Amino acid sequence: MSQAEYDAAIERTLMAVEDALDNCEWDIDYERAGAVLTLTLEDNGTQVILSRQSANRELWVAAKSGGYHLAFENPGWKCSTTGEDLPALLDRVLTEQQGEPVSLELEGV
Repeated sequence: MSQAEYDAAIERTLMAVEDALDNCEWDIDYERAGAVLTLTLEDNGTQVILSRQSANRELWVAAKSGGYHLAFENPGWKCSTTGEDLPALLDRVLTEQQGEPVSLELEGV
């Protein structure tokens, strides 16, 4: 994967997460600063952070349960430690932090 392809994949992914958050039923706010997307669960103030790691060409997810490194494996991002794809990982960590089932219905990532 070239740097340009990686950058495009990160941009598509962060935009897809933002779109999913705009359409979800849970009170999850988000703020984006460059290639860092911070999700804040309004019920308890906890956060999940997605960030670009260009040197490794990875997407990192930081949550209360730990840090996760994801590499792009067509057609999407896959966690190197849990084997989960990004939608499954985000649903799991958001569910753990929210204390009730969360499903973002991410598409194309």
